[in-house]
Amino acid sequence: LGVLFVFDALRARETAVRIAREACKEHGLQLLDDTVHGARLSVARDAEGLARLRRTFVFEFSEDGFNRRTGSLVMLGSQVESLQLEPYRLA
Repeated sequence: LGVLFVFDALRARETAVRIAREACKEHGLQLLDDTVHGARLSVARDAEGLARLRRTFVFEFSEDGFNRRTGSLVMLGSQVESLQLEPYRLA
């Protein structure tokens, strides 16, 4: 059971990195350190009432390569619930 949890956690992290990278690219931003880190883990119910892991990931991005801003991504199971970017200056 522990091995399955670790595998699922790694898969969720890889998905979060991909989504953060795509969001940054879409907004003309740079994902710093090309990584995310887990900030919170809880259990919540999805739309069908099934218990799923809710994971919150945090990452840093920059609009100009100098400023570091924070973004967050919340996933319920394998579905994205929310993606938030700290306000940044438009070029």
